Amino acid sequence: VQLVESGGGLVQPGGSLRLSCAASGIIFSINVMGWYRQAPGKERELVARITSGGSTNYADSVKGRFTISRDNAKNTVYLQMNSLKPEDTDVYYCNADVRSYSIGSLRDYWGQGTQVTVSS
Repeated sequence: VQLVESGGGLVQPGGSLRLSCAASGIIFSINVMGWYRQAPGKERELVARITSGGSTNYADSVKGRFTISRDNAKNTVYLQMNSLKPEDTDVYYCNADVRSYSIGSLRDYWGQGTQVTVSS
C-alpha cells in the first residue's frame, strides 16, 4: 500500500492550501485516515483524523481553520487549510489504517510528507 500526498507549497499568512493523499495498492478497507505534521527536532503531532464513517477530531491549534474530509470510493483524504499562520509551517504526513484482505489485520501506513511553508 502506498500513500501519495500532494498540495503542499508556499503560501502567505492568511492564505489557504488543500492537501490530498491517495492510497493505492491492495486495499480491502481503510479505517482511520489522518494528517500529522512534524517540525525539525520535534515529535510528529496529530493535525486531524477522520474515520470511515466521517467522524473527525482536530488538534486544538487548527480547530475552526482546517477541515478534513475523505472520499472512500477514491481512498483519498483531504485537508483544507484556511487562515494559515507561520506556525503552521511543517512537513505534513498522511496516515492510514488499512486492511488489505477481508480477514486481515489493520496495518499503519505513512506518506512521504509534503512541505507546507507559511511566510510573507
